[in-house]
Amino acid sequence: MDSAGLFVYGLAVAVALLLIFIYDRCRFSELDAIPVIGPSGVVSSWLGVVRFIKDAPAMVQEGYQKHKGGMFRVPLIDRWVVVLTGPRLIEELRKVPEYELSFDHAMRDLLQVKYTFGIDAQEYPYHVQVTRNHLSRNLQALFPDVHDEINHAFSTIIPLDQDGWTKVRIYPEIMKAMCRVSNRLFVGLPLCRSPEFEALQQQFALQVVLRATLVNCFPKFAHPIIGRLLTNTPSSIRRCMALLEPIVQERLQTLDQFKDEWNAQPNDMISWLIDVSDNEHRNLRSICLRILVLNFAALHTSAQSFTHALLNLATYPQYCTPLREEASAVINRDGWTKTAMTKLIKMDSFLKESQRFNSTTLFPMMRKAMRQFVFSDGTVIPSGTHVVVASLPMHLDDEYFESASEFQPFRFSQRREDDGEDPQILLASTSASYIPFGYGHHACPGRFFASSVMKAMMAYLVLNYDIKLEKEGERPPDEWFMMNCSPNRKAEVMFRRRRPT
Repeated sequence: MDSAGLFVYGLAVAVALLLIFIYDRCRFSELDAIPVIGPSGVVSSWLGVVRFIKDAPAMVQEGYQKHKGGMFRVPLIDRWVVVLTGPRLIEELRKVPEYELSFDHAMRDLLQVKYTFGIDAQEYPYHVQVTRNHLSRNLQALFPDVHDEINHAFSTIIPLDQDGWTKVRIYPEIMKAMCRVSNRLFVGLPLCRSPEFEALQQQFALQVVLRATLVNCFPKFAHPIIGRLLTNTPSSIRRCMALLEPIVQERLQTLDQFKDEWNAQPNDMISWLIDVSDNEHRNLRSICLRILVLNFAALHTSAQSFTHALLNLATYPQYCTPLREEASAVINRDGWTKTAMTKLIKMDSFLKESQRFNSTTLFPMMRKAMRQFVFSDGTVIPSGTHVVVASLPMHLDDEYFESASEFQPFRFSQRREDDGEDPQILLASTSASYIPFGYGHHACPGRFFASSVMKAMMAYLVLNYDIKLEKEGERPPDEWFMMNCSPNRKAEVMFRRRRPT
């Protein structure tokens, strides 16, 4: 085919895709009663899509200010999304059953689960039960392993025998540290320190988001084609199986031999997954897939949240001293234990304030209408529509947080001193006005583990290093793409080893 023929063929394909996108837009005409931010026409709404890609936070903030306490909609590439604002609607959303507004089906669409994880991981999510129950229940006993891995990881990233200030590109190094610490409990030594295993987990976590975003750029009829062209899940599972096979097969064989009489079973994620899985899923491939999914959850959110917090601490290094004094007093008394982490009141507050101030996503709560749904104010949500919650504008609203535009690291610990013990003030807690971990039944099941690990990591750093930015007080800007926020990937933090006095 000559160049003219290729041009005509390409033009025809482009026009066909445009017509399909326009048809998809027309399908959502039932949403016309809901206010829109930006142009609302079938074709002109694409200008809104461009704006959302470039500056979603400003677009959502505009909607929040105009329709606070109500709802509005914004255009994504493949659909309109209805955005709820304020605690009243969040409480209402929390109470809606899964068969009407579904979290699972919203995640299937957002992450294109069929092509990134495989439907089996979502239809048989026994790893969620393990995270919610076994991981939380065993963290106290396994905390010495957590501390040991934090010590090893950071002494590798920032050598303890080095004098003077050391500059570290922080986000990729926190990803490494979080990967090693999490996998110390997931797969144990020595595999958690394997460069090949670490690279696999990090690559898979990053590629899930990238591939899901790319698939969502195409109309639904093209998803099976594009999804299968882009997916790396089968190869990632094969690589994980090659690394985990000796461990998993030995566990399965020993369990089959001794059954309930095996008292020396290792206490880690692999054993827990084997324990709760049914016969169909008690195999190497199923276990490896869940390890990949769990690493995605740990690396995609916890590493970003902790990097945000560390950048905030480096921006305001005067807060190192009170955090250091608290950590020293608590750990000298209670040691490196999970119990000690619950007593780091200022540390807990610092991390919670950082999550309030620096989001990892605009929409931590998302549902998909499985049938037509009507909110209490009469707003009709057609079947197939995605409903989300605007978190950042609420977190920066003076109605819910005094002087909300200011970073006040001890905001929550001060409230604790003023009002007494209140579970809602803790880092891992959720409420209708504080939703970084989500809210309700579908709140992040690993948030208790994540909060303990982040406090332990921060305590280790402030006890062993002085921390600052090279350009004092100039925090590198966050990186936004649509509704997702990442700490600046090129940001560098300065560390200096503290010597015993």
